[in-house]
Amino acid sequence: MSENKESIIRELYDVIVDRRINPAEGSYTNYLFSKGLGKICKKLGEEAIEVVISSMNGEKKDIVYEIADLQYHLMVLMVEKGITPEDVYDELRSRR
Repeated sequence: MSENKESIIRELYDVIVDRRINPAEGSYTNYLFSKGLGKICKKLGEEAIEVVISSMNGEKKDIVYEIADLQYHLMVLMVEKGITPEDVYDELRSRR
């Protein structure tokens, strides 16, 4: 069965929203939300640096791994700030 590639972004976003509303014990996502915006932004920055480092030194699979971490932390920030994937899609479309 073919998966809509955009659907995984929406699925992950929805899981993060659900964790925000319904905390799950032991959830890393809930840990980030409990620590607040400062911790979320710090992790986002760390992940961005890891993408840069892996891009300079790593193989494609390593870069993809780090980009996925960055994307996850970016979505945590989006949920924290009330930004949806559609908000981002609309902004990107407006730039075309």
